[in-house]
Amino acid sequence: MSKPRVAIFDFACCEGCQLQIVNLEEEILDLVALVDPVEWREAMSEQSEEYDIAFIEGSITRPQDEERVKQIRERAKVLVALGACATIGGVNKTKNRFEMKEVQQCVYGAHADDPHLDTYPTKSVGEVVKVDYNIHGCPIENSEFGYVVRCLAQGKTPELPNYPVCVECKLRENACRFEFGEICLGPITRAGCNATCPSAGAWCFGCRGLVDNPNVNAARDVLDKYGKTVDDLMLKVGLFNQEQEQV
Repeated sequence: MSKPRVAIFDFACCEGCQLQIVNLEEEILDLVALVDPVEWREAMSEQSEEYDIAFIEGSITRPQDEERVKQIRERAKVLVALGACATIGGVNKTKNRFEMKEVQQCVYGAHADDPHLDTYPTKSVGEVVKVDYNIHGCPIENSEFGYVVRCLAQGKTPELPNYPVCVECKLRENACRFEFGEICLGPITRAGCNATCPSAGAWCFGCRGLVDNPNVNAARDVLDKYGKTVDDLMLKVGLFNQEQEQV
């Protein structure tokens, strides 16, 4: 039985999620035993138009990017969005709060009208094409990437978390960041990172996106308990979740 052919593509991003794959180090050899990498600009020079699984890092910010991701979707049997930029638009989406001409002028100055620097409101990959699976985070958890690759190579459906980061915090016996007077997005953010930020002494930034059907009432109870308001929370939510502000 032939191994699934895998390609990794990038759009508007810092490529930090791909670096997380590189950070797997020796484990990459185990994954290569299961799949056949045929294109990955960051790690190999080969290219291919034939692949079974496509991983896409980065958000869609230009018309030509939209056409390219549609071509990738047509060729791939399975498409996986990799990291916050691809899954929810990421920090890149903050530009959508402004007029595009204002954004171009701010970033490119005298070159703002250069047609090569054309841009439009940022979109996640799923807003342009059908995404089969999302690997969330900024950056991703490389262990989660390895898990997804193993599942897909074996024809299995990856089972990814759909409960809040608070669950993982409790499992790790972390002190709640609200106890330190901070606003933490753990109550409404999708788990899967093993509560990395709170465990390191920082509040959850919400980079994995909002959990499906977040328990809004529980989140409000937490805010009330610690003397915080919904407005306080919304100031934090907007960093990664510009169009998911449901609380």
